[in-house]
Amino acid sequence: MSIQTSPRRVGRILALLSLTTIVGGVFAQGLVSNRLIVFSDPAATANNILAHQGLFRLSFTIFLIEMICNVATSALWYVLLRPVSQPIALVAAFVDLAGGICKTFARVFYIAPLGLLLASAGGAPAVLHGFTPEQLQSMALIFLKANGSGTQVAMAFFGVSVPLNGYLIFRSGFMPRWLGVLAMIAGLGWLTFIYPPLGSQLFNFTAPYGLLVALIMIFWLLIRGVGEAKWKEQAGGQ
Repeated sequence: MSIQTSPRRVGRILALLSLTTIVGGVFAQGLVSNRLIVFSDPAATANNILAHQGLFRLSFTIFLIEMICNVATSALWYVLLRPVSQPIALVAAFVDLAGGICKTFARVFYIAPLGLLLASAGGAPAVLHGFTPEQLQSMALIFLKANGSGTQVAMAFFGVSVPLNGYLIFRSGFMPRWLGVLAMIAGLGWLTFIYPPLGSQLFNFTAPYGLLVALIMIFWLLIRGVGEAKWKEQAGGQ
């Protein structure tokens, strides 16, 4: 069954899904969330979200698509790298999946504030009648901060899975060793989020580097692709 799998096709699908994840994340986080949410001002955040409800809902949908792609890439990295070491590839896949679950759950705290803000603007359900508009706005901002904290937790998981996959790439023989080294370094950057204050301080360095490595990996998989002969040789030995 392993021999019948086309590793080059798997790699290209993986690359396209990774590219979708990056583009979706840049749009939803960079162009929508970061522009609408003002963490120091609940009222300004409320006004921004209420004035752009459609855009805010769209960003939530894109976040979900992003996480679906992330779960799929977790599985495809396992398929691609299991000939090198099935136990390590399996651990990397499960850790990566755990990070994806954390991040997906965090998105509940991203969309929930919209209901609170709509209530603060009028027409609050009976369960919220005891809260003032200002209190509802503050609660909404707390939920949005919880979303951010949840994504930081997810990054710590990715800080384990990415170096493991990088190590397997380094050992593989069907992908360049330098790609594995770049991935391991990028993953260690995400691992700083195991202590969120440190991860936040280094984010402006780790994020651009991690994005660059991801794009290099994507274009290599799309243009050069996995060495099929060496992959099938290793897969056939299992």
